[in-house]
Amino acid sequence: MPNNLTENQIIEIWQHQLLERKRLVTEGGESIEIVYPGRRNDDRGADFRDAVIVTRRGLMKGDVEVHVKSSGWREHRHHRDVVYNRVILHVVMWHNTKRATCLQNGREVPVLALNNYIKTPLSHWRNGDGSLTRRNRHCLAVAPRRATASVAGFLDRAGEERFLAKAARFQADLAQVAASQCLYRGIMGALGYSRNKLPFLELAGRLPLTMLESITQGVVSDEECLARQQALLLGTAGLLPSQRRNKPPENDWDDGWLDKLERRWTSCRRSRVMSADAWHLFKIRPNNSPIRRLVAMSYLLLRYRERGLLAGLISLVKEAPLSRGDHRLEKGLLVTTSGYWASHLDFGPGGKISSPTLLGKGRAADIIVNVLLPFTFAWGAATAQAEAVRQAFNLYRRYPRLTVNSVERQMTAQLGLSRRLVNSAQRQQGLIHIYNNLCSQGRCNSCPLKNQKTL
Repeated sequence: MPNNLTENQIIEIWQHQLLERKRLVTEGGESIEIVYPGRRNDDRGADFRDAVIVTRRGLMKGDVEVHVKSSGWREHRHHRDVVYNRVILHVVMWHNTKRATCLQNGREVPVLALNNYIKTPLSHWRNGDGSLTRRNRHCLAVAPRRATASVAGFLDRAGEERFLAKAARFQADLAQVAASQCLYRGIMGALGYSRNKLPFLELAGRLPLTMLESITQGVVSDEECLARQQALLLGTAGLLPSQRRNKPPENDWDDGWLDKLERRWTSCRRSRVMSADAWHLFKIRPNNSPIRRLVAMSYLLLRYRERGLLAGLISLVKEAPLSRGDHRLEKGLLVTTSGYWASHLDFGPGGKISSPTLLGKGRAADIIVNVLLPFTFAWGAATAQAEAVRQAFNLYRRYPRLTVNSVERQMTAQLGLSRRLVNSAQRQQGLIHIYNNLCSQGRCNSCPLKNQKTL
């Protein structure tokens, strides 16, 4: 095999061309079986997420990093990057170094060299455009194409199971914490997206909703409400300029807003402050910035100030018409702004802002499907309000498609599905449920796609 392969071609071989998955041996002489090669990562870190392998230590789940040569690990400085500490296997075409693949935490990772198992000349794999021909995909190799109606039913059932599982978790939480705190915590976790979800949840615990709502009691001005809540949210998070290493000079403070937040924080300072290092701020898309997301939460609290966040959002669900309920629900969570945050991504010189939106339609829809509707379902069951239960579930079943994420892209390709079939939020959620409970758990033999009778 020629040695002019690119890393993308090695990735393609790992994902689609490796026919032998059981009788493999690492460069350290350890037998290994590939149960699931993982899904492509569209974020910072290893090339594949959620891979499943079997070694003498048993079933292992984690990330897989791919290089043309094993020396690429140190050349790319992965051994010093904590993001790669989830790697369980280093896949290369050629093992060209005697150095072990070591993670930042000191753990050693096995190396699998594919050239020991790929004997077919590369020219036999090429399409006319020079790319590699995709042969047997993981699922389609074991499952023939099923009838569209059967697969659609499978996705709908999986989507229902995911919804009910989320509702069950909310119901368990409702038995331990106040309903308003439970909903607030769910929204905060969703605002954190993937990379900042845990810090957002920690902040929700350190700064409960009752405190955020109480500091604006008796305050008339909307501006003063926002200032107090933003100061408390950002200050407790450790994200105000005075709390960070690289803070802007005072002459960059715009419209006095930063000075106002710092003064409000000083007057209400709390001891349980998070470290700014707890947050992922590097290479985050502007609208996913935790700073702007926390500001968005302050605007949501302002919007439902009179009724409270819980009563306001529950009413939003109860009153949404089933025919066009998605538009009304999204409108209730969309957040735009003017003033300081309309022109700043962070404190100080803000950079270019394409729109004043702090919480857009896509993220609002994700919160509705993943938090608000299953929470309302659980809340309705806990408070014996059957109509709220029915309304939440019916809105979920009718909710249109959400923004496509990396798991959906992986699963539609893996199962050979068309976008026309995955035409609702419920079916998208079904794909995620299948991925989380079957694919990424190495439970291929339990998948109904392998058995027509179970579909």
